[in-house]
Amino acid sequence: MIDYRSIDPEQAREFAENSNIEELDVSNWHLFKADAQGAFFERLRREDPVHYHSDSRYGPYWSITRHQHIKEIDIDHVRFSSEKNITIVDSTVDGNSTSFIAMDPPKHGQQRKVVAPVVGPRNLGEMESLIRDRVIHILENLPVNEEFNWVERVSIELTTQMLATLFDFPFEQRRKLTYWSDIATLGPSTGLVDSWDQVHSELQDCLSVFSDLFAQRANPKHQGFDLITMLAQNPATRHMPPTELLGNVMLLIIGGNDTTRNTISGGVWALNQFPDQYHKLRTSPEVIPNMVAEIIRWQTPLAHMRRTALEDVEFHGKRIRKGDKVVMWYVSGNRDERVFEDADKLIVDRPNARAHVSFGFGLHRCMGNRLAEMQLRILWEEIQQRFHMIEVVGEPERALSNFTKGYVQLPVKVRPLEKLAS
Repeated sequence: MIDYRSIDPEQAREFAENSNIEELDVSNWHLFKADAQGAFFERLRREDPVHYHSDSRYGPYWSITRHQHIKEIDIDHVRFSSEKNITIVDSTVDGNSTSFIAMDPPKHGQQRKVVAPVVGPRNLGEMESLIRDRVIHILENLPVNEEFNWVERVSIELTTQMLATLFDFPFEQRRKLTYWSDIATLGPSTGLVDSWDQVHSELQDCLSVFSDLFAQRANPKHQGFDLITMLAQNPATRHMPPTELLGNVMLLIIGGNDTTRNTISGGVWALNQFPDQYHKLRTSPEVIPNMVAEIIRWQTPLAHMRRTALEDVEFHGKRIRKGDKVVMWYVSGNRDERVFEDADKLIVDRPNARAHVSFGFGLHRCMGNRLAEMQLRILWEEIQQRFHMIEVVGEPERALSNFTKGYVQLPVKVRPLEKLAS
């Protein structure tokens, strides 16, 4: 057996190709930390796309790795439930919170409908100028030709400012949102807390803060077009128990933070890996909207979602038993050779980039996908107005997680346009 803790992509490829397929545990988070998961998924897609792994730290689970099979599971809420949990782990971070993403119809739709207007077309149009102003402010305050951490200065800052707006959260305290998101998804591996007990304690602090905001905004005299006001004043959600409030708040924080934040970082890393595509972007900036979809595909900021079988199911030659854990590996579906030619490459004008499954598929498709795309589009439009290149000057440090496919550090230097002529 290979030591996953010290694995690198070359070792992973050799192990994936030469080992008994039953030994491949794609849930091991060290694979993602080393960006070494690709060869494991490649073999599963080829030889055993509906794969049962009997022994992992999360217990036994099924891996769904092909693009089409993932979509089939994602839309089948009759036989595959979201209610137990939507990640490979068996319990939520505080043991009993829940959210509308971890609900089946009809309750899922009732709660989702409450907050959907905040990311509807009309409100997105009104937010575009605000997002652009913030992007410009962030970019124009970056140190030029000096090394800095792109994750901290741009990815986190932009998404956290947007989250504060969506929640109407005290702007000066906005980094609390990032903190709560990180410890909820990454736990003690962040170095921010020492134990899961401390995670639970910190999330209770989060619940306390949002319970106060919820109570204040439940007053019919309060007017606002933010997520908390919508939850507090709608009959479908105004009487949520505290565990449900925490679950929905964390869902909205994580959904608004991790997906966009890690795609902002992943886009810079990807363009540096494929300099011909960076050149194509510089010479043809009209590709930006399509490039955004391609970056979201290539990065796949959330590696998986999970369902639980509600009954025995025959699925592409395999018998999934009632109660079995079924993991849809979006990170694998987005590299499926049957759908995406040269799937491991970033191709900014890829014709079918929008066929990715990064946002899920069906009724659980990410509610904020258009907001995420808009932030990324505006960011790259403004980058192209100011910089010849965002140059990566060192290896990224990735998150220790099989769920959040993210970055902790991405050392870069920004090269201004005027330097090109000198």
